[in-house]
Amino acid sequence: MTSSTSKTKTKTNAYAAVKVDPDSDYITPGVFELEKIFWRGSGAAYTHVNEVWPNVFIGDEKTALERHNLEKMGVTHILNAAEGKWNNVATGPNYYSGMNIDYYGVEAEDVPTFNLSDFFYPAAQFIDHALSKPENKLLVHCVMGRSRSATLFLAYLMIHKDMTVVEAIEHVKERRCILPNRGFLKQLRQLDVQLQQQKHGEKNQDGIGTEKDSAGSNTQ
Repeated sequence: MTSSTSKTKTKTNAYAAVKVDPDSDYITPGVFELEKIFWRGSGAAYTHVNEVWPNVFIGDEKTALERHNLEKMGVTHILNAAEGKWNNVATGPNYYSGMNIDYYGVEAEDVPTFNLSDFFYPAAQFIDHALSKPENKLLVHCVMGRSRSATLFLAYLMIHKDMTVVEAIEHVKERRCILPNRGFLKQLRQLDVQLQQQKHGEKNQDGIGTEKDSAGSNTQ
């Protein structure tokens, strides 16, 4: 299963900080500032797989290929962020036949020019659906479990858990050694700007509605 659904993009200078809401203290950092977060190190040593959220594991190719260990872990859903035959993890639904696993594949390349943002919302929807039942367990993986898979899960936290890009990165990197490439960080930063714009717009709409209600009550 693949998808290329995307949201409307608003272009900004990727290396500049952006303050969307003048009433908020939050500023979306530039890409270099996001990279500095990773320079401070991770709270977790690099291993094949780590639980980064309740019932969510980010792992590597080895983890994805070991069917027996997946069964021991109780994995019910797999998001392969490196689907494909060449320099990727060639699994797919048939590989997990008989295991009662829901599979979602993204044919992504771990290069800065690849537009992974096209998959942010479809992948986030798959993750959200996987976590809709408390007994489900999800593996999000790529080849190393550091860039593609991490980026998609960071986007999920931003879209569905109302985290800023900084909060999402800080949360995951304390639980797994991750390092999205610079192009993916640009795309996460852009998603952050878009989500902040949505929140600011909704806040303004709420304010307009409150003012109208107040004006209406004063004329009665």
